Amino acid sequence: MSSTRDLSIPPVIKTSRPDTELATFAAGCFWSVELVFQRKHGVLQTQVGYTGGSKAEPTYKEVCAGSTGHTEAVRLEYDPKEISYNTLLTAFWNKHNPTQGNRQGNDLGSQYRSAIFYHSEDQRKLAEASKHKVQEDYEKPVTTEILPAGTFYPAEVYHQKYLEKGGQCAAKGSEENIRCYG
Repeated sequence: MSSTRDLSIPPVIKTSRPDTELATFAAGCFWSVELVFQRKHGVLQTQVGYTGGSKAEPTYKEVCAGSTGHTEAVRLEYDPKEISYNTLLTAFWNKHNPTQGNRQGNDLGSQYRSAIFYHSEDQRKLAEASKHKVQEDYEKPVTTEILPAGTFYPAEVYHQKYLEKGGQCAAKGSEENIRCYG
């Protein structure tokens, strides 16, 4: 960690137990994507941040300007005995329209692109197979990138669990509608 690092940025999450794994997904605005995964039984922790770009320690403002190449993403720790990677992939695909390229709904820019960042060869294979299967549901091409997980930079503290802090339910199993706002 550099000495100039903003102290309002939390440390990156890691696995807390030897029997857990990490997963990283990008599906538009990270606030709502995080809440989707917070609600899943077996997901132990979530963190929003930036990955897939070229600048070290980017800020939200820099990522939104589109100059760093990063995407808004959610990194999570999960217990594979409680929730499978395939179940996480299903939640990912159900959360967004993977054919929209560098946007999700009204959010425009490469930081909103769809991507799966795999942490193992097994995750890569499952992601590729699920993308192929999901393509059958769309006429337009699925633009989701499948890339190795690289450096993940946590977003500023005020972005973490943003929708939960705004009053939306993050309880495990909740199916309440997610409202995203800025």
